[in-house]
Amino acid sequence: MPTSSVPGIVEHLFRHQAGQLVSTLTCVFGPQHLELAEEVVQEALIKALQVWPYRGIPENPTAWLVRVAKNSALDVLRRESSLAEKAGVLQQAFAVREALAIRQPMTETSLELIDDELRMMFMACHPAISRESRIALTLKTVGGFGVSEISRAFLSREATIAQRLVRAKRQIKEDGITFELPDSNELSSRLDSVLEVLYLLFNEGYTAHQGENLIRAELCSEAVRFARMLLHHPATNLPKCHALLALMVLLAARLPARVDDNGELFLLRDQDRSLWDKRLIYQGLRHLEQSAAGDELTEYHLQAGIASAHAVALSFEATNWEQIVGLYDQLLELNPSPVIVLNRAVAMAHLQGPEAGISALEAICHHPALHQYYLLPATLGELWRELGDSHQAAHWYRTALKCPCSEPEQRFLRQQLSVLPVSTSFQ
Repeated sequence: MPTSSVPGIVEHLFRHQAGQLVSTLTCVFGPQHLELAEEVVQEALIKALQVWPYRGIPENPTAWLVRVAKNSALDVLRRESSLAEKAGVLQQAFAVREALAIRQPMTETSLELIDDELRMMFMACHPAISRESRIALTLKTVGGFGVSEISRAFLSREATIAQRLVRAKRQIKEDGITFELPDSNELSSRLDSVLEVLYLLFNEGYTAHQGENLIRAELCSEAVRFARMLLHHPATNLPKCHALLALMVLLAARLPARVDDNGELFLLRDQDRSLWDKRLIYQGLRHLEQSAAGDELTEYHLQAGIASAHAVALSFEATNWEQIVGLYDQLLELNPSPVIVLNRAVAMAHLQGPEAGISALEAICHHPALHQYYLLPATLGELWRELGDSHQAAHWYRTALKCPCSEPEQRFLRQQLSVLPVSTSFQ
């Protein structure tokens, strides 16, 4: 294997191993030593970058990385007298990690180690930690993202992300947040916090709020991976987890058709459905079916139902808008959010015509939560254009352009404005 490929291999390995190793070390050291666990894994990464270009990439890079991380951790235990008694636990934990790296049969102990990642996710998503810090900490500790990667993903300054992480780790120490799966009494509410973080993470990847790209596929991919982890544990293999995963993979199936090679966006009606990922659609429908067990009906169930209605429609014209409006009605009963009112209005417009959509939007036109939400004026621009009123359409497209949105979305709005009659498009 050429040494020029070392950085790429290390990045790939690190992304897939870092969360597991940090989780195992945090389990051994304790959550108050989370930074120490991250430092040990970081040292293993740096050593791989230093050694592999000269000695070549080892036959089993994963096993090499695990072994180096274990040796670094043992060095830490020798330095930190308060942790010296952990040596036996560390040896046992890493023996299983090494066995997994060379693909020896899974045992009950190895399955318990895999659960460490789940414990890490619950710790990082603890509801006492702010929402922004929960997302950053989950990406850093479970996903193996670096500070610079997180800052690029969310278009934030590195210093801002670093501060969020510091605050979150400080809170873990001060509040005594434990590295455990919640008990059955607390599990449901704690799980809701985890699911919220995963959904926010996916949404940010599916429709970036700012920047030059509409989609950040790596965020969608990590959110889906984390949701799959939840389903691997008996305690969290629950219908609402299936519902969230169904929603995410059904939406992810459309990603190949959402933008072209130049990053220009396509609305749902204009997407080439032959590009939709049929494998993900199948998975989404299967998880949606599994989500139907039990009595709990969550927003994820209903949103996944809406996504499935789009996924199974042979064409945009063949979409069952009546079913979708009905699902939005149920969704509004659970969460009367103005964004859901907006989405329902779009479905109403497709079911009964643009006038019905405009009428449905009157209730939220001046809602303070949507003051800078570009999709509200953009939708009104579209509906007035369909009604043939170019002056109103131009007004709303221009209003949308004054709101924060990504560069592809801005180009789309300008293009819509440019095709209106000349007398209105550039006023």
